[in-house]
Amino acid sequence: MSYAVVLARAAAGIEAPEVTVEVHLAGGLPAFTLVGLPETAVRESRDRVRAALLQSGFEFPARRITVNLAPADLPKEGGRFDLPIAVGLLAASGQLPRAALEGVELLGELALDGALRPVRGALPAVLAARAAGRALLLPEGNGPEAALVPGAHVRVADHLAAVVAHLCGSSALPAPEAPPAGHDEEAGPDLADVRGQPQARRALEVAAAGGHGLLLIGPPGTGKTLLASRLPGILPPLSVEEALETAAVASLVAGTFDPAAWRRRPFRAPHHTASAVALVGGGPSPRPGEVSLAHHGVLFLDELPEFGRHALESLREPLEAGRVVVARAARRAVFPARFQLVAAMNPCPCGHLDDPAGSCRCSPEAVRRYRARVSGPLLDRIDLHVAVPRLPAHVLAEASPGEPSAAVRERVAAARACALARQGVPNASLPAAQVETVCALDRAGRALLAAASERLGLSARGWHRVLRVARTIADLAGRERVAVADLSEALSYRQLDRPAAA
Repeated sequence: MSYAVVLARAAAGIEAPEVTVEVHLAGGLPAFTLVGLPETAVRESRDRVRAALLQSGFEFPARRITVNLAPADLPKEGGRFDLPIAVGLLAASGQLPRAALEGVELLGELALDGALRPVRGALPAVLAARAAGRALLLPEGNGPEAALVPGAHVRVADHLAAVVAHLCGSSALPAPEAPPAGHDEEAGPDLADVRGQPQARRALEVAAAGGHGLLLIGPPGTGKTLLASRLPGILPPLSVEEALETAAVASLVAGTFDPAAWRRRPFRAPHHTASAVALVGGGPSPRPGEVSLAHHGVLFLDELPEFGRHALESLREPLEAGRVVVARAARRAVFPARFQLVAAMNPCPCGHLDDPAGSCRCSPEAVRRYRARVSGPLLDRIDLHVAVPRLPAHVLAEASPGEPSAAVRERVAAARACALARQGVPNASLPAAQVETVCALDRAGRALLAAASERLGLSARGWHRVLRVARTIADLAGRERVAVADLSEALSYRQLDRPAAA
């Protein structure tokens, strides 16, 4: 029978749905028909497969060839189906036993000489194949990321002929090699580099312990970017599951995945000219944006008011939901986006408002318009608003190196572990239904919060966010209940609430 079935995987957001590649050979004039909603790169596989088979010493069937990629309503893209189609043609034409394809999935792009090139999104395919209990054959270039998945049965090859030899049983393919041990945990920038700025350092520690968003406000050159870049170094280490989720997103974008650094928390810092699509993802064929590439890590937005209004407003839903849903007419893709937002901005257009070292000539209206570029709803979703003032020269000269990241990370990890043991999520992600219970206040605390809420004009969301920050401060201090001092410190981090800013 001139018919063969090969299993492969498509790319649909962070998922890798199964695709059945059916190959049928029939009599008649030679032709090659490819069906199943293929896009341009998939349709071009006909020419790549033909050349690769001939250059590898195999016979290309001179018959009427029909290749169906099922399910037919799932869009197929990229060169990932080249290898399954080529192997299916060999099996349908009798050059390869069809029984060898049982329990095996294949992915790979073919060069014209039969060499295998890596494909995007191999890591989600490895995870899906492991869940299905099948082996997966991949190009050698995808080996390092495939080796990160424990318990997966993966083999890698550099040429079509090597894949055929493996399936025929004449020569076994090797398993992928994992990245060098320990290389993924190299130390990043150290918080000891930051001199002075005790309040900003403290806010950075609180943000790391609770997973809170942080906005740094200060004149140019006061250390805002320096502080933000040190945040990943004081965050608790990623678990294996979190690291695999982060790596799976990075593998969807060419050039962003480094297997040797898969256990590091990502730090993404897009330029302020980035569009909304660049930040949250999208495009004709949906791709993850910066918020998804920062999953379980840090998204740093420097010069926050300089970002486009539409781009900034697109962050509101991911900050709340922890995911991005990109809907198109032909498809719908879901990307995880549980990131920690850190932003920096100047206090006014010239940057020298209330700066003793500079004379600010911005009018009150110019300052108001500048700050209004960041909307109230977005500010309401950022838990900590902290001033980073310019320090006098003699203070900088006399200041000793700050506390190193390793010491701060120990306190952060202990506070984060306390929150996870209590409610299963970091304090920043505490559900609204549990806030009043987990962050319960005594009578003095309730009176203070009520008075501060009226003075600052806190919304219900802002009220809950203050309580979550106070709970994190109490965790850092090892207290079971939120004290008035914890609440007072949490309220001091709300410097850009609208009534106060006015």
